[in-house]
Amino acid sequence: MFESTSNNVVLKNIKTLNEKQQEFLNALRGKYIIVAAFGPTGTGKSLISLAYGVEQIISGKFSRLIICRPLIDITTKKELGPDILGELFYKISMSYIRDVLSNHIKWDEIKRLIDEGKISVVDSYFLRGRTFDKTIIFIDDVQHIPLESTIEMITRLGNGSKLILAGDPIFQADDAKNVEYLREILSGEKNAKIIDFSLTDIIRTGAKLGVKLLLEAKIRKRMLQDEERKAISIAKIHAPDAELITVLDLRDDKKKYEIKSQHTPDFLFIVKEPHMGRIIGKRGERISKIEEDLSDELGKDIKIRVIGLTLNVKNFIRAIHPVSWIHKHVIDADFVGSYIRIVVDKDNFGPFVGQRGIYVRFLESIFKKLFNIGIKIKEG
Repeated sequence: MFESTSNNVVLKNIKTLNEKQQEFLNALRGKYIIVAAFGPTGTGKSLISLAYGVEQIISGKFSRLIICRPLIDITTKKELGPDILGELFYKISMSYIRDVLSNHIKWDEIKRLIDEGKISVVDSYFLRGRTFDKTIIFIDDVQHIPLESTIEMITRLGNGSKLILAGDPIFQADDAKNVEYLREILSGEKNAKIIDFSLTDIIRTGAKLGVKLLLEAKIRKRMLQDEERKAISIAKIHAPDAELITVLDLRDDKKKYEIKSQHTPDFLFIVKEPHMGRIIGKRGERISKIEEDLSDELGKDIKIRVIGLTLNVKNFIRAIHPVSWIHKHVIDADFVGSYIRIVVDKDNFGPFVGQRGIYVRFLESIFKKLFNIGIKIKEG
Protein backbone atom coordinates (compact mmCIF):
# COMPACT_ATOMS: atom_id res chain seq x y z
CA MET A 1 0.00 0.00 0.00
CA PHE A 2 2.89 2.37 0.69
CA GLU A 3 5.97 3.65 -1.07
CA SER A 4 8.70 5.18 1.04
CA THR A 5 11.87 7.15 0.48
CA SER A 6 15.07 5.17 0.34
CA ASN A 7 16.38 6.64 3.60
CA ASN A 8 14.67 5.93 6.93
CA VAL A 9 11.32 5.35 5.33
CA VAL A 10 9.43 8.61 5.37
CA LEU A 11 5.89 7.71 4.27
CA LYS A 12 5.88 10.10 1.38
CA ASN A 13 3.53 8.37 -1.02
CA ILE A 14 0.55 6.32 0.02
CA LYS A 15 -0.92 4.02 -2.59
CA THR A 16 -4.50 3.12 -1.81
CA LEU A 17 -6.07 -0.12 -3.00
CA ASN A 18 -9.68 0.98 -3.53
CA GLU A 19 -11.83 4.10 -3.78
CA LYS A 20 -12.89 4.03 -0.13
CA GLN A 21 -9.29 4.02 1.11
CA GLN A 22 -8.54 6.95 -1.19
CA GLU A 23 -11.56 8.82 0.14
CA PHE A 24 -10.34 8.21 3.69
CA LEU A 25 -6.83 9.43 2.89
CA ASN A 26 -8.19 12.53 1.13
CA ALA A 27 -10.28 13.31 4.21
CA LEU A 28 -7.23 12.98 6.48
CA ARG A 29 -5.22 15.31 4.27
CA GLY A 30 -8.10 17.78 4.11
CA LYS A 31 -9.01 20.53 6.58
CA TYR A 32 -11.37 18.46 8.71
CA ILE A 33 -10.78 18.59 12.45
CA ILE A 34 -12.38 15.17 12.97
CA VAL A 35 -12.19 12.23 10.56
CA ALA A 36 -14.08 9.08 11.54
CA ALA A 37 -13.77 5.76 9.69
CA PHE A 38 -16.31 3.06 10.47
CA GLY A 39 -16.38 -0.46 9.07
CA PRO A 40 -15.17 -4.03 9.44
CA THR A 41 -11.67 -5.17 10.22
CA GLY A 42 -9.25 -5.61 7.32
CA THR A 43 -10.26 -2.48 5.39
CA GLY A 44 -7.07 -0.53 6.18
CA LYS A 45 -8.48 1.96 8.71
CA SER A 46 -5.69 1.52 11.27
CA LEU A 47 -2.90 1.27 8.71
CA ILE A 48 -3.85 4.43 6.85
CA SER A 49 -4.46 6.35 10.09
CA LEU A 50 -1.11 5.41 11.62
CA ALA A 51 0.81 5.93 8.37
CA TYR A 52 -0.76 9.36 7.92
CA GLY A 53 0.01 10.28 11.52
CA VAL A 54 3.66 9.24 11.27
CA GLU A 55 4.01 11.06 7.95
CA GLN A 56 2.68 14.27 9.48
CA ILE A 57 5.00 14.06 12.50
CA ILE A 58 8.08 13.43 10.38
CA SER A 59 7.18 16.33 8.08
CA GLY A 60 6.72 18.62 11.07
CA LYS A 61 3.14 19.60 10.22
CA PHE A 62 2.06 18.33 13.65
CA SER A 63 4.16 18.18 16.79
CA ARG A 64 2.75 15.01 18.38
CA LEU A 65 0.92 11.81 17.49
CA ILE A 66 -1.06 10.33 20.37
CA ILE A 67 -2.32 6.80 19.83
CA CYS A 68 -5.13 5.38 21.92
CA ARG A 69 -6.45 1.86 21.44
CA PRO A 70 -8.47 0.67 24.42
CA LEU A 71 -7.54 -2.76 25.78
CA ILE A 72 -10.73 -4.48 26.93
CA ASP A 73 -11.12 -7.35 29.38
CA ILE A 74 -13.31 -9.81 27.46
CA THR A 75 -14.91 -11.03 30.69
CA THR A 76 -15.72 -7.79 32.50
CA LYS A 77 -15.82 -5.56 29.37
CA LYS A 78 -13.80 -2.99 31.33
CA GLU A 79 -10.90 -1.04 29.86
CA LEU A 80 -7.47 -2.09 31.13
CA GLY A 81 -5.02 0.78 31.46
CA PRO A 82 -1.47 1.25 32.78
CA ASP A 83 -2.86 1.48 36.31
CA ILE A 84 -3.87 -2.21 36.03
CA LEU A 85 -1.43 -3.68 33.52
CA GLY A 86 1.63 -1.54 34.28
CA GLU A 87 4.36 -1.86 31.65
CA LEU A 88 2.43 -4.67 29.95
CA PHE A 89 -0.02 -2.05 28.66
CA TYR A 90 2.75 -0.27 26.74
CA LYS A 91 4.23 -3.52 25.45
CA ILE A 92 0.86 -4.62 24.05
CA SER A 93 0.25 -1.19 22.52
CA MET A 94 3.71 -1.08 20.95
CA SER A 95 3.16 -4.55 19.49
CA TYR A 96 -0.03 -3.29 17.88
CA ILE A 97 1.80 -0.38 16.22
CA ARG A 98 4.63 -2.63 15.13
CA ASP A 99 2.25 -5.21 13.64
CA VAL A 100 0.38 -2.56 11.65
CA LEU A 101 3.39 -0.62 10.33
CA SER A 102 6.18 -3.21 10.25
CA ASN A 103 6.05 -3.72 6.48
CA HIS A 104 6.01 -0.01 5.70
CA ILE A 105 8.46 1.77 8.00
CA LYS A 106 11.53 0.71 9.94
CA TRP A 107 10.81 0.20 13.63
CA ASP A 108 13.98 2.14 14.56
CA GLU A 109 12.39 5.23 13.03
CA ILE A 110 9.21 4.78 15.07
CA LYS A 111 11.24 4.07 18.21
CA ARG A 112 13.22 7.28 17.71
CA LEU A 113 10.02 9.31 17.46
CA ILE A 114 8.69 7.62 20.61
CA ASP A 115 11.91 8.33 22.52
CA GLU A 116 11.72 11.97 21.42
CA GLY A 117 8.16 12.19 22.75
CA LYS A 118 6.69 12.84 19.30
CA ILE A 119 4.68 9.61 19.38
CA SER A 120 2.87 8.56 22.55
CA VAL A 121 0.74 5.54 23.40
CA VAL A 122 -1.93 6.24 26.02
CA ASP A 123 -5.14 4.89 27.49
CA SER A 124 -8.42 6.76 27.02
CA TYR A 125 -8.29 8.19 30.55
CA PHE A 126 -5.10 10.07 29.64
CA LEU A 127 -7.06 12.11 27.08
CA ARG A 128 -9.65 13.37 29.52
CA GLY A 129 -9.25 16.73 31.24
CA ARG A 130 -6.29 17.86 29.09
CA THR A 131 -5.83 20.11 26.07
CA PHE A 132 -3.69 19.21 23.06
CA ASP A 133 -2.37 21.73 20.51
CA LYS A 134 -0.92 20.89 17.08
CA THR A 135 -1.52 17.21 17.86
CA ILE A 136 -2.96 14.27 15.96
CA ILE A 137 -4.98 12.04 18.26
CA PHE A 138 -5.83 8.63 16.82
CA ILE A 139 -8.40 6.55 18.70
CA ASP A 140 -8.72 3.03 17.33
CA ASP A 141 -11.50 0.57 18.25
CA VAL A 142 -13.62 3.54 19.32
CA GLN A 143 -16.63 1.19 19.64
CA HIS A 144 -15.24 0.17 23.05
CA ILE A 145 -15.28 3.71 24.46
CA PRO A 146 -18.51 5.14 25.94
CA LEU A 147 -20.13 7.80 23.76
CA GLU A 148 -19.90 10.51 26.42
CA SER A 149 -16.18 9.81 26.90
CA THR A 150 -15.49 10.14 23.18
CA ILE A 151 -17.34 13.46 23.04
CA GLU A 152 -15.43 14.66 26.10
CA MET A 153 -12.18 13.87 24.27
CA ILE A 154 -13.34 16.03 21.35
CA THR A 155 -13.60 18.99 23.72
CA ARG A 156 -9.90 18.58 24.53
CA LEU A 157 -8.77 19.37 20.97
CA GLY A 158 -6.66 22.52 20.97
CA ASN A 159 -5.36 24.78 18.22
CA GLY A 160 -4.22 23.06 15.03
CA SER A 161 -5.13 19.55 16.21
CA LYS A 162 -6.89 16.69 14.44
CA LEU A 163 -8.84 13.74 15.83
CA ILE A 164 -8.98 10.44 13.91
CA LEU A 165 -11.54 7.86 15.00
CA ALA A 166 -11.70 4.28 13.71
CA GLY A 167 -14.01 1.51 14.75
CA ASP A 168 -16.14 -1.48 13.85
CA PRO A 169 -19.73 -0.73 14.87
CA ILE A 170 -21.17 -4.06 13.75
CA PHE A 171 -18.94 -7.09 14.07
CA GLN A 172 -16.74 -6.14 17.03
CA ALA A 173 -19.11 -4.01 19.04
CA ASP A 174 -21.12 -5.26 22.00
CA ASP A 175 -23.50 -2.33 21.55
CA ALA A 176 -23.79 -0.95 18.01
CA LYS A 177 -25.80 2.00 19.37
CA ASN A 178 -22.61 3.46 20.88
CA VAL A 179 -21.03 4.10 17.47
CA GLU A 180 -24.37 4.70 15.75
CA TYR A 181 -25.07 7.69 18.00
CA LEU A 182 -21.51 8.96 17.56
CA ARG A 183 -21.89 8.74 13.80
CA GLU A 184 -25.20 10.64 13.89
CA ILE A 185 -23.71 13.36 16.09
CA LEU A 186 -20.73 13.88 13.77
CA SER A 187 -22.67 13.61 10.50
CA GLY A 188 -24.03 17.16 10.68
CA GLU A 189 -20.75 18.86 11.57
CA LYS A 190 -18.97 20.79 8.80
CA ASN A 191 -15.58 20.20 10.43
CA ALA A 192 -16.09 16.44 10.60
CA LYS A 193 -15.93 13.81 7.86
CA ILE A 194 -17.33 10.28 8.11
CA ILE A 195 -16.04 7.43 5.95
CA ASP A 196 -18.09 4.22 5.91
CA PHE A 197 -16.25 1.07 4.86
CA SER A 198 -18.19 -2.04 3.82
CA LEU A 199 -17.46 -5.75 3.47
CA THR A 200 -16.47 -5.25 -0.17
CA ASP A 201 -13.68 -2.92 1.01
CA ILE A 202 -11.90 -5.64 3.01
CA ILE A 203 -8.41 -6.22 1.60
CA ARG A 204 -6.56 -8.11 4.33
CA THR A 205 -6.13 -11.82 3.80
CA GLY A 206 -8.22 -13.81 6.24
CA ALA A 207 -10.31 -10.84 7.35
CA LYS A 208 -13.39 -11.91 5.41
CA LEU A 209 -13.32 -15.32 7.08
CA GLY A 210 -12.90 -13.65 10.45
CA VAL A 211 -15.81 -11.29 9.80
CA LYS A 212 -17.98 -14.22 8.72
CA LEU A 213 -17.17 -16.02 11.98
CA LEU A 214 -17.93 -12.86 13.97
CA LEU A 215 -21.26 -12.61 12.15
CA GLU A 216 -22.01 -16.23 13.00
CA ALA A 217 -21.10 -15.61 16.64
CA LYS A 218 -23.47 -12.63 16.74
CA ILE A 219 -26.31 -14.74 15.33
CA ARG A 220 -25.64 -17.65 17.69
CA LYS A 221 -25.78 -15.34 20.73
CA ARG A 222 -29.37 -14.22 20.14
CA MET A 223 -31.96 -15.46 22.63
CA LEU A 224 -34.24 -18.16 21.22
CA GLN A 225 -38.00 -18.31 21.71
CA ASP A 226 -39.69 -21.57 22.81
CA GLU A 227 -40.97 -22.33 19.30
CA GLU A 228 -37.50 -21.74 17.86
CA ARG A 229 -36.02 -24.22 20.33
CA LYS A 230 -38.67 -26.76 19.34
CA ALA A 231 -37.75 -26.28 15.69
CA ILE A 232 -34.07 -26.87 16.46
CA SER A 233 -34.87 -30.02 18.45
CA ILE A 234 -36.91 -31.43 15.58
CA ALA A 235 -34.19 -30.53 13.08
CA LYS A 236 -31.60 -32.42 15.13
CA ILE A 237 -33.74 -35.54 14.95
CA HIS A 238 -34.06 -35.56 11.16
CA ALA A 239 -30.74 -33.90 10.27
CA PRO A 240 -28.33 -34.72 13.11
CA ASP A 241 -25.28 -34.15 10.89
CA ALA A 242 -26.31 -30.63 9.81
CA GLU A 243 -24.66 -27.65 11.51
CA LEU A 244 -27.65 -25.46 12.32
CA ILE A 245 -26.62 -21.97 13.44
CA THR A 246 -30.02 -20.59 14.45
CA VAL A 247 -33.74 -20.62 13.72
CA LEU A 248 -35.83 -17.48 13.45
CA ASP A 249 -39.61 -17.52 13.89
CA LEU A 250 -41.07 -14.94 11.49
CA ARG A 251 -44.77 -15.44 12.29
CA ASP A 252 -45.18 -12.54 14.74
CA ASP A 253 -43.49 -10.13 12.32
CA LYS A 254 -45.61 -11.39 9.43
CA LYS A 255 -48.72 -10.74 11.48
CA LYS A 256 -47.54 -7.33 12.70
CA TYR A 257 -46.73 -6.08 9.21
CA GLU A 258 -49.62 -7.91 7.52
CA ILE A 259 -47.37 -10.02 5.31
CA LYS A 260 -49.65 -12.43 3.46
CA SER A 261 -47.29 -13.42 0.66
CA GLN A 262 -46.80 -17.18 0.29
CA HIS A 263 -43.14 -16.52 -0.51
CA THR A 264 -42.22 -15.44 3.01
CA PRO A 265 -41.65 -18.51 5.24
CA ASP A 266 -42.85 -18.97 8.81
CA PHE A 267 -39.43 -20.09 10.03
CA LEU A 268 -35.98 -19.24 8.69
CA PHE A 269 -33.27 -21.86 9.25
CA ILE A 270 -29.69 -20.59 8.98
CA VAL A 271 -26.99 -23.22 8.58
CA LYS A 272 -23.32 -23.30 7.74
CA GLU A 273 -23.18 -23.00 3.97
CA PRO A 274 -21.69 -26.47 3.24
CA HIS A 275 -24.48 -28.07 5.32
CA MET A 276 -27.41 -26.94 3.16
CA GLY A 277 -27.76 -30.37 1.57
CA ARG A 278 -27.59 -32.15 4.91
CA ILE A 279 -30.60 -30.38 6.37
CA ILE A 280 -32.64 -30.36 3.15
CA GLY A 281 -31.91 -33.93 2.07
CA LYS A 282 -31.16 -35.27 -1.41
CA ARG A 283 -34.76 -34.85 -2.56
CA GLY A 284 -35.94 -32.48 0.12
CA GLU A 285 -37.14 -35.33 2.34
CA ARG A 286 -35.40 -34.08 5.50
CA ILE A 287 -36.75 -30.54 5.47
CA SER A 288 -40.19 -31.88 4.52
CA LYS A 289 -40.16 -34.12 7.58
CA ILE A 290 -39.04 -31.23 9.79
CA GLU A 291 -41.89 -29.09 8.41
CA GLU A 292 -44.36 -31.90 9.03
CA ASP A 293 -43.29 -32.53 12.62
CA LEU A 294 -43.09 -28.81 13.46
CA SER A 295 -46.58 -28.29 12.00
CA ASP A 296 -47.91 -31.10 14.20
CA GLU A 297 -46.13 -29.64 17.23
CA LEU A 298 -47.53 -26.13 16.70
CA GLY A 299 -50.96 -27.20 15.40
CA LYS A 300 -50.80 -25.34 12.09
CA ASP A 301 -49.13 -25.65 8.70
CA ILE A 302 -45.58 -24.35 8.85
CA LYS A 303 -43.39 -23.33 5.95
CA ILE A 304 -39.61 -23.41 6.41
CA ARG A 305 -36.86 -21.88 4.31
CA VAL A 306 -33.19 -22.78 4.71
CA ILE A 307 -30.26 -20.52 3.81
CA GLY A 308 -26.53 -20.95 4.20
CA LEU A 309 -24.69 -18.24 6.12
CA THR A 310 -22.60 -16.05 3.83
CA LEU A 311 -21.62 -12.39 3.83
CA ASN A 312 -24.03 -11.84 0.93
CA VAL A 313 -26.98 -9.90 2.36
CA LYS A 314 -28.96 -10.53 -0.83
CA ASN A 315 -29.40 -14.16 0.30
CA PHE A 316 -31.42 -12.98 3.30
CA ILE A 317 -33.49 -10.60 1.17
CA ARG A 318 -34.20 -13.34 -1.35
CA ALA A 319 -35.27 -15.72 1.42
CA ILE A 320 -37.73 -13.50 3.29
CA HIS A 321 -38.85 -10.53 1.18
CA PRO A 322 -42.58 -10.89 0.37
CA VAL A 323 -41.95 -10.17 -3.34
CA SER A 324 -40.27 -13.31 -4.64
CA TRP A 325 -38.53 -11.71 -7.64
CA ILE A 326 -37.42 -8.43 -6.05
CA HIS A 327 -33.91 -9.67 -5.18
CA LYS A 328 -33.10 -9.52 -8.91
CA HIS A 329 -33.43 -5.74 -8.73
CA VAL A 330 -31.23 -5.24 -5.67
CA ILE A 331 -28.11 -3.53 -7.01
CA ASP A 332 -26.14 -3.76 -3.79
CA ALA A 333 -26.67 -4.93 -0.22
CA ASP A 334 -23.86 -4.68 2.31
CA PHE A 335 -22.93 -3.89 5.90
CA VAL A 336 -21.93 -0.20 5.80
CA GLY A 337 -20.98 1.84 8.85
CA SER A 338 -23.49 0.93 11.54
CA TYR A 339 -26.30 -0.34 9.33
CA ILE A 340 -27.14 -2.49 6.30
CA ARG A 341 -27.40 -0.45 3.11
CA ILE A 342 -29.63 -1.79 0.35
CA VAL A 343 -29.60 -0.18 -3.09
CA VAL A 344 -32.57 -0.97 -5.34
CA ASP A 345 -33.06 0.13 -8.95
CA LYS A 346 -35.53 2.99 -9.00
CA ASP A 347 -38.02 1.30 -11.36
CA ASN A 348 -38.63 -1.38 -8.71
CA PHE A 349 -38.19 0.75 -5.61
CA GLY A 350 -41.93 0.77 -4.88
CA PRO A 351 -42.38 -3.02 -4.90
CA PHE A 352 -39.34 -3.35 -2.66
CA VAL A 353 -40.59 -0.83 -0.09
CA GLY A 354 -44.25 -1.91 -0.16
CA GLN A 355 -47.33 0.10 0.73
CA ARG A 356 -46.68 2.43 3.66
CA GLY A 357 -43.16 0.97 3.76
CA ILE A 358 -44.36 -2.28 5.37
CA TYR A 359 -41.89 -4.49 3.50
CA VAL A 360 -38.94 -2.37 4.59
CA ARG A 361 -40.15 -2.30 8.18
CA PHE A 362 -40.60 -6.07 8.07
CA LEU A 363 -37.05 -6.56 6.73
CA GLU A 364 -35.57 -4.21 9.31
CA SER A 365 -37.34 -6.03 12.13
CA ILE A 366 -35.80 -9.32 10.98
CA PHE A 367 -32.31 -7.87 10.53
CA LYS A 368 -32.45 -6.29 13.98
CA LYS A 369 -33.35 -9.64 15.50
CA LEU A 370 -30.48 -11.35 13.70
CA PHE A 371 -27.76 -8.70 13.73
CA ASN A 372 -29.07 -5.99 16.07
CA ILE A 373 -28.70 -3.31 13.37
CA GLY A 374 -31.07 -1.40 11.10
CA ILE A 375 -31.24 -0.93 7.35
CA LYS A 376 -31.23 2.02 4.96
CA ILE A 377 -32.75 1.85 1.47
CA LYS A 378 -31.52 3.87 -1.49
CA GLU A 379 -32.61 4.16 -5.11
CA GLY A 380 -29.96 3.02 -7.57
